[in-house]
Amino acid sequence: MKVLLTGASGMLGRTTAQALIERGDDVCVLQRRPSGLACREVLGDVADPTAVLRAAVGRDAVLHLAAKVDVVGRWPDYAHANIEGTRTLVEACRRLAVPRLVHVSSPSVAHAGRSLVGAGAEPADPGTARGHYARSKAVAEQLALAADTAALAVLVIRPHLVWGPGDTQLVGRLVARAGAGRLPLLGHGTALIDTTYVANAAAALMAAVDACGRAHGEALVVSNGEPRPVREVLARLCRAAAVPAPHLQVPVRLARLAGAAVDGIWAVTGCQETPPITRFLAEQLSTAHWFDQRRTRQVLGWTPQVDLDAGFARLAEWYAAGQPPVA
Repeated sequence: MKVLLTGASGMLGRTTAQALIERGDDVCVLQRRPSGLACREVLGDVADPTAVLRAAVGRDAVLHLAAKVDVVGRWPDYAHANIEGTRTLVEACRRLAVPRLVHVSSPSVAHAGRSLVGAGAEPADPGTARGHYARSKAVAEQLALAADTAALAVLVIRPHLVWGPGDTQLVGRLVARAGAGRLPLLGHGTALIDTTYVANAAAALMAAVDACGRAHGEALVVSNGEPRPVREVLARLCRAAAVPAPHLQVPVRLARLAGAAVDGIWAVTGCQETPPITRFLAEQLSTAHWFDQRRTRQVLGWTPQVDLDAGFARLAEWYAAGQPPVA
């Protein structure tokens, strides 16, 4: 299959692109900096129609991962990358008659701060989504699903808390804070959360590319399907990186109030440094969020091949080897 993948410079995008190449697909990647992958590459902004058309021409499917992922930054930057980028991809698919679009979203588009226990993929809601990232991704998901027609099949995948070797977004930040003694537990750390090992998330995205067409017009949450307490997840990640696990406990209410205050200060000052806490982060670390995977596995014909224990072991091996480049 001829696949265009956007966002190959990120951990999940790179892992997925490599897996597509290895199974024999004709892959083209689009991102702003070189990926080093052994495939055709177009450098450019995902919101630039010229670059997107050049990359998408002749493709059988588009797998859209490119996004601005952060907890700080101006709304226009998130809107440009996540909303305008998605709109540009949709228009290119329509213009070039690309029949399949797999849009990578996030469970945060439907998270209003309350616990999610065995939840399905509830509709994206920009009005209740927390923070610029989640809100912009909610709008982008709505745009993508609205484009689903007989001519363009659109399938949305929401990978949940993806991690693995080479991860700078989740593991890298948590380990850095833990190593500096700045990673507390909120409450008792007993809230159950689900996560996704990167190889499983990549396999699910490949399955989505294959399924898109017979399956379309819906969103599916992807995870390992192994809910664990927050305390355990953080401890296992820290153990893999050989840094102390968090032991300081901060009351949940205090953490949420601090997060709201920090959000306000960062918004007023325009600070671009990573904050110590945000309202969204406080909610994520203190509420349960795990998802019913039955619909996802039925539609995609996919099941995770790397369980959490094996994933933690692979992460520990990566750190023990001195963090070599991840292929």
